[in-house]
Amino acid sequence: MNDRSPTQQATHWLTGLERALAQGDVAAAVALFDTDSYWRDLLAFTWNIKTCEGPAAIADMLAAVLDGLKPSNWRIEGEASQDNGMTEAWFTFETALARGRGLLRLRGDRCWTLLTTMTELKGLEERKGPTRSMGTTHGVVPGRKNWIERRTEEEAALGDSKQPYCLVIGGGQCGIALAARLRRLDVPTIVVEKHARAGDKRRHRGADQGALRAPERWR
Repeated sequence: MNDRSPTQQATHWLTGLERALAQGDVAAAVALFDTDSYWRDLLAFTWNIKTCEGPAAIADMLAAVLDGLKPSNWRIEGEASQDNGMTEAWFTFETALARGRGLLRLRGDRCWTLLTTMTELKGLEERKGPTRSMGTTHGVVPGRKNWIERRTEEEAALGDSKQPYCLVIGGGQCGIALAARLRRLDVPTIVVEKHARAGDKRRHRGADQGALRAPERWR
């Protein structure tokens, strides 16, 4: 009978996975998974959004990506929980290039579902907290420029002395949100929009689709 707590169970499983992956032992890693199991990866291992169904698919994925990946530091985040015989735990981990977060679900001593997600690239960490980009500069700073001046210089440099790395097609809500995230990551980005202003697609959707009239009872 297993007398480990949920956190001990999850920690024991992650330790076994870490050991097997560090040794490059795909067979030992796959043996930790149930015959009915799933590994969902968001960029961390495969650089893609991929779901591996069953031990055979998990083995193929690890054999293809494990060399040079160096996954390590698998650590439980908080406390694991247990319900109806299922142990669930959030965890963090690292690879040679990135840091990640995941979710583990165990049936007994074997994994039923494993989620691994990349949260940041090493050396390209998002500037946040004390390292975030400030919107203004306080105090006496020689040659200080206001936001408009800095923004104008940035626009002039992009495509000239600083080349864009990403092109976002469409300046709607999703395009603007994506560009803002890329900016936080210091990734030079250009957004192209066929309308005159960002967001005009939504502003003009009535004209694009034909004027919509409210029902008589709403007037």
